[in-house]
Amino acid sequence: MRILRGFWKLLVGIKDALVLLMMLLFFGLIYAALSAKPNPAVTTTGALLVDLNGAIVEQPSSIDPVASLTGSSSGTREFRLRDVVRALDAAASDDKAKAVVLDLDRFSGGGQSAITTVGEAIDKVRRAGKPVLAYATGYSDDSYQLAAHASEVWLDPMGAVLIAGPGGTQLYYKGLLDKLGVNARVYRVGQFKSAVEPFTRTDQSPEARAANQALVDALWQNWQGDIAKARPKAKVADYVGNADKMAEATGGDMAQIALQAGLVDKLGDRLAFGRRVAEIAGAASDGQPGGYQSISLDNWTAAHPEATSGDAIGVLTIAGEIVDGKAPAGTAGGDTVSKLLLDELARNRIKALVVRVDSPGGSVSASERIRGAILEAKRMKLPIVVSMGSVAASGGYWVSTPADRIFAEPSTITGSIGVFGIIPTFEKSLGKIGLSADGVKTTPLTGEPDVLRGTSAEFDRLVQLGVENTYRRFTGLVAQSRHLTPARVDEIGQGRVWAGGIAHQIGLVDQFGGLDEAVAAAAKLAKLDPAKVHPLFIEKQPGWLSQLLAEYTRKDDSSGDSDAQARDPYLRIGTRPDWILAGAIADAQRITTGATIQARCLSCPGARPPQPAKQAARALLGMVGLQ
Repeated sequence: MRILRGFWKLLVGIKDALVLLMMLLFFGLIYAALSAKPNPAVTTTGALLVDLNGAIVEQPSSIDPVASLTGSSSGTREFRLRDVVRALDAAASDDKAKAVVLDLDRFSGGGQSAITTVGEAIDKVRRAGKPVLAYATGYSDDSYQLAAHASEVWLDPMGAVLIAGPGGTQLYYKGLLDKLGVNARVYRVGQFKSAVEPFTRTDQSPEARAANQALVDALWQNWQGDIAKARPKAKVADYVGNADKMAEATGGDMAQIALQAGLVDKLGDRLAFGRRVAEIAGAASDGQPGGYQSISLDNWTAAHPEATSGDAIGVLTIAGEIVDGKAPAGTAGGDTVSKLLLDELARNRIKALVVRVDSPGGSVSASERIRGAILEAKRMKLPIVVSMGSVAASGGYWVSTPADRIFAEPSTITGSIGVFGIIPTFEKSLGKIGLSADGVKTTPLTGEPDVLRGTSAEFDRLVQLGVENTYRRFTGLVAQSRHLTPARVDEIGQGRVWAGGIAHQIGLVDQFGGLDEAVAAAAKLAKLDPAKVHPLFIEKQPGWLSQLLAEYTRKDDSSGDSDAQARDPYLRIGTRPDWILAGAIADAQRITTGATIQARCLSCPGARPPQPAKQAARALLGMVGLQ
């Protein structure tokens, strides 16, 4: 009977699997039928509605089917930077777009360089004579940087413009690790490689503080410069420096203060804003109060696909953390990225290569694997141009070294030429609960790294020498690529992070410009007319299930508490510490579970959406061995 019951369970399991497979096939066929048509044409006129209810990123992360269906995903949508820019460029020339509306109520940010790029695209729309109207209940640094480029900036009368500026606090773990008895064994090179300081100190070292202060000062200066150029009448310095005094004068009416300081043009709710847009783009056909004729960003983008005429300039995207092996979109897996490039090179259809980097680095071995694939393109006599996004530091700079030219933005975060490794051991932790460990060896490296008894002196020396050798290799690659002496690279290296403007001055970057400028430069190096080429993006296309889930998540936009949090600027400030804690814990987990030797920049601010608090707490427990 026991055998029969087991056989029956097997049959039931097979049946359930077949039912699930048939359901997936059924929905797949439905999706294929719906998508088996040319790009939809926009037949109506109205305002292009750029509703940024998420973050702007270089490469959106792949959607986890299980997390999406179970509701355990972060729920934050990611907008591809080049899609947003292409949509705005099309709006500047397409008569169907009478205006552009920026809905920034739920905009969760992006890298400063990416936001600057979108701002330039907004400027192009305005130069074409089309109005751009921005609306939000409350503006923060990122959303206001976008809004400042609009011809009309609207703010809810109950809202506020809350500008904090770059910087903030960082979590340090040494005190906790000491209490738990965890010994963080650190191997590093670089005076400014502050990524490991949270494991060895309870505060910033003077060197790290000086480097971090210089970085945020440069970013702050670039932010203010962008605002001043886009909106000269905005008195940002007075507003930021005297916000409390101005609030006292108006009885705490922050919206009125923003209006008086020239940060916004109009105060009004969504109905008033909608009526204003309707004056330009036409009223909504359903007669809904405050409604206006609008074209969704998704439909508009689909109706304006990327160019495909002319010679192809390959664009390889390296976005997110660089990790060993394979990885989905949004993370740069060494095997995945290198195979994508090598497969494209085998097709022999690109005339030059642009490497688009938006990464704080990660695994040294994965970075080297990607660099090796780029070198293969160089051996095929293809010109190599690097285009740096918001962040191209540590491993992100490692993969940039084969370039003939490097483009960056003044607010790009780059450098961090340094290497480190960290291994936690638990011999003291075991002793606190009455446990011990013992064993036998055949060589000095048997059982190493011994996380139960502590690593041996021989192992520590071996890893430290490996880190030092990797650092010499890193500085040697930079010296060869940038035509600098190793001593000079060591001087500007040491793990120090630089803003793009200073990086250009010290020779780490050749010139300022975005992806379009990099593609044009690559075309010229290949002796092609830049006006007669098109970028061919070397990336894995999402499968039908991923596309189906993407459509599902777009229709199931965040709502409820998360929506209220996005709209209420004061609530967003109140939850900011939770985001900082979650991000710090996630970074700590990446260090302790990543490759032994890493080229990673953790002092680089990124555009990654904040990790849910529950996931962050779970990560902390796992990091200290309590889960």
